[in-house]
Amino acid sequence: MSKCIVGLIVMLFAGMLLVACQSKSVEPVAKVKPITPPSVEDDKPTDLPGLHNVVAYTPDTFSGAVPEGEQGFATLKAMGIKTVISVDGAKPDLAAAGKFGLRYVHLPIGYDGVPTDRQLALARAVRDLDGPIYIHCHHGKHRSAAATGAACATLGRMTSEDAVSRMKVSGTSPKYKGLYSDVSHAMMVNDAKLNEASNVFPQVWQTKGIVDAMVAIDDATEHLKDIQQAGWQTPADHPDLVPAAEAGRLADLLRNLQDDADVKAEPRELTDWMLESAADASKLEAMIVSGDTKPALLDAQFKVIRDACSTCHVKYRN
Repeated sequence: MSKCIVGLIVMLFAGMLLVACQSKSVEPVAKVKPITPPSVEDDKPTDLPGLHNVVAYTPDTFSGAVPEGEQGFATLKAMGIKTVISVDGAKPDLAAAGKFGLRYVHLPIGYDGVPTDRQLALARAVRDLDGPIYIHCHHGKHRSAAATGAACATLGRMTSEDAVSRMKVSGTSPKYKGLYSDVSHAMMVNDAKLNEASNVFPQVWQTKGIVDAMVAIDDATEHLKDIQQAGWQTPADHPDLVPAAEAGRLADLLRNLQDDADVKAEPRELTDWMLESAADASKLEAMIVSGDTKPALLDAQFKVIRDACSTCHVKYRN
């Protein structure tokens, strides 16, 4: 056998071995049984395995809560979802999404509204990325609803009036006036305007570090003190403060710190305290949103949060 033939055989064998090794290193996408997604005709949210408060805004654009572990992403896969957009501040679960072949985009917003530049970025993501698309925040009631409505209205896939109607189906509280205002004023833009928005769709948005976060936490806490002094209403001298929004912002800031490198370097106790305080702040938000909680009960819940912060400060900050 000539040296040329032997060399060719060796090259072919090496190539086959390389392909085999590469195929073993690529994790296959998990398979699931199809699930019929919610309809735009539904007048209430749908709860599915690992996925809550799901509402269809268009036949291929959905809003809802954060997927709960692999089960939540399996449900998204079963619904036919291709792209997941998070408008929550917390770091997305890229590993779980990747297991089911889902693309993740992270474009967080606050409770005060959806700024024009973020509306354009969200609309471009919905236009340019593979659909169907699922947009989520933490609870799936307020920010994701506004983000989805604003994006769809900006694209002309629904009117701003219809978007506001779907927000109500999602359960967006009227107390979040900024969210409702921005969606109600959202208007369709042409492709030229939309193309001015960035086409960089980050998997993880670079959020602020622990120092900036702590400043923001102190700021939200001080705002809640002013709101408490006003009987848990918007203070007359601070008309831009929305009580529920400030409680929600505090909850997000505390919860999102679990992903901070400095926090991770501390004992696990610190993360546990922050998550517990985040849950307490979320409870305060829900109590405010309900509109029927007595001020004394709100005072007591706010005291739980402040006491926990003081205990944490003594050990880890002071």
